[in-house]
Amino acid sequence: MNFYERCWDLESANKVFIETVEKKELVWNEAIMVNLRNERWERAKELFREMRFSFAKANGSTIAKMLQGCSKVGALEEGKQIHGYVLKFALESDLSVFNSLINMYSRSNRLELGRRVFDLMEDHNLSSWNSIISSYAGRGYLNDAWDLLKEMESSDIKPDIITWNCLLSGHALHGSHKAVLSILRRIQVVGFRPNSRSIISILQAVIELGILNFGREIHGYVIRNGFDYDVYVVTSLLDMYVKQDFLGKAQAVFDNMNNRNIVAWNSLITGYSFKGLFEDARKLLNGMEEEGITPDLVTWNGLISGYSIWGRSNEALALIHQIKNLGMSPNVVSWTALISGSSQTGNYREALDFFSQMQQEGIRPNSVTISSLLRNYGVLSLLQKGKEIHCFSIKNGLIEDVFVATALIDMYSKSGNSKAAYEVFKRIENRTLASWNCLIMGFAICGLGKEVVLLFEEMRGASILPDAITFIAVLSGCKNSGLVDEGWKYFDSMSSDYSIIPTIEHYSCMVDLLGRAGYLDEAWDFIQSMQLKPDATIWGALLGSCHIHKNMQLAEIAAKKLFKLEPYNSANYVLMMNLYAMSDRWGDVEHIKDLMSDIGVKNGQVWSWIQIDQIIHLFSAEENHPDEGEIYFELYHLVSEMKKLGYKPDVKCVYQNIDDSEKEKVLLSHTEKLAITYGLIKSRRDMPIRVIKNTRICPDCHTAAKYMSLVKNREIFLRDGSRFHHFSEGKCSCNDCW
Repeated sequence: MNFYERCWDLESANKVFIETVEKKELVWNEAIMVNLRNERWERAKELFREMRFSFAKANGSTIAKMLQGCSKVGALEEGKQIHGYVLKFALESDLSVFNSLINMYSRSNRLELGRRVFDLMEDHNLSSWNSIISSYAGRGYLNDAWDLLKEMESSDIKPDIITWNCLLSGHALHGSHKAVLSILRRIQVVGFRPNSRSIISILQAVIELGILNFGREIHGYVIRNGFDYDVYVVTSLLDMYVKQDFLGKAQAVFDNMNNRNIVAWNSLITGYSFKGLFEDARKLLNGMEEEGITPDLVTWNGLISGYSIWGRSNEALALIHQIKNLGMSPNVVSWTALISGSSQTGNYREALDFFSQMQQEGIRPNSVTISSLLRNYGVLSLLQKGKEIHCFSIKNGLIEDVFVATALIDMYSKSGNSKAAYEVFKRIENRTLASWNCLIMGFAICGLGKEVVLLFEEMRGASILPDAITFIAVLSGCKNSGLVDEGWKYFDSMSSDYSIIPTIEHYSCMVDLLGRAGYLDEAWDFIQSMQLKPDATIWGALLGSCHIHKNMQLAEIAAKKLFKLEPYNSANYVLMMNLYAMSDRWGDVEHIKDLMSDIGVKNGQVWSWIQIDQIIHLFSAEENHPDEGEIYFELYHLVSEMKKLGYKPDVKCVYQNIDDSEKEKVLLSHTEKLAITYGLIKSRRDMPIRVIKNTRICPDCHTAAKYMSLVKNREIFLRDGSRFHHFSEGKCSCNDCW
């Protein structure tokens, strides 16, 4: 049997066993091992069963190998039966058997049973400790893995490179990338040299942390120590250069590879595709086929993702059809690449169409698909569609996925339903930093500043360390609610408590916070003392605050900077025209108009939309709505009722030099007013009205929306270009801090 196995003739090996008349234990064990070594799991299982009925006894090596087979194919029940066999025949003294039991249980997601086996062992060798540490680290129980390492060392058993590799791979797999580098330093301190498996984990961390210079040092170590013969190490190096946008270096690594596997080809093809270099990607595809390597679904999916990301969805869809013509079936990754790519380029409607086609093809979406879709619905504030996907996730068992849950939080937050977002958050068992950040930002855009602060403190209490994104969310919550003292506190704590260096986004939040609260001089001093050069977001925040508080002097300074930094951004010119109009400086208004005309700046399209009965109704100055007459008729009557309750149109929001009665008519044509009015006409009285506007709401429309909610006793949710406003009973959730 052994001879035929070495000659790659497994059938003859099995035939020898069948023809053996007197099958002794040695023959049974060898027959099972032959099939296990050749991954014939079903045949090995059948032989093991027959062996038991023949009263022959399996040896420790066979049992250990059978348990490894159970681990590979996920055969937990068979593994438990073998465990019973071990106990029955008193094989507890064989450490290799018990180590295989630990691995089998942990790989079958029954880590507690693996730990029980470990604890019941009278003696632990190095392999036993490595098995249990690997199990805990691989499942993400990293603190427990470190505790086991301490126990191991106190038992006078020294960790070897395998032990350290278990910790390296566990931390790399579960996102503790900085810890990977700490472990590397510790490995070197105790006198071990990283091997090929160590390097693969280290390169994963390098990719995620974006530390290319250190990656180059690892590349040098690979060459000096002869690890460049290892195809997996070299493929990891190639992947690192691709993901760090060093395609030239990636190509050089690829060209020097002796044995290029399909993973290496796919990595480079995907890299060129993601950069939009489709000719280079196609050349590689042709070269791959010339070397006799057939492109697989991963190859094609890399191209589909690239075309989708670069807005070439028709070509991406053509690749889907090409895959079918080649006799392959596009999978969930293929369709998700289309959906995700379209989402990233802002083609949300297209992404939804692809999702419909995907379902028609009978492809079940996975957590990545669902997360991409929810991002779409969040951007478009399609709350009902988002709820449908929420139900779909529950029915299909995807709700437990933390990425889906985080995407649901994002969708509900961007749709103005912070209560539903919080309910989803509460049900997440293992909350990641991303899920905390998402909810904090959701509360921030809804103007729930105090809740933002409470949530941040709760996060700290849960021993979750904030990152730069967390502080952007917290400072956004402070600026949207006028919490100046809290804003200063958290801005200062970034560097003092967490060693996080503030970025331009953090500085912008602080300028916005101080400016909106009326501390314009303090905002100006803050800009002057910044360690970074102020960009358009800084000056834009200052200009917006000057507009609120009518500070012409600082506004003109900010505008001058913005006209240089963003000469074609019409919003800056419009703000200045509006500010001049409020001060009756019509000559300056005309000067701004001439300036725009001279450099060819056109007013950006302003629009608002509302969804009624699954149909989206768009309102803009460029297009008339078919029900425009009915809308204006209702709006005139509504404004009349509002004036009785004290509403006064803010004619200063119109920067045209016309009389006040004409200005009032202009105010009526603002798109958000038309959208809200249409919602009042067409939607049920018990349903809240949800309007999306692409620019910031003007002061008059903000006041009008409060009165509309009071007169009609309706809830109105309006998401403008910067935040959410929830109008109810004549009040707004922003408390006029916007």
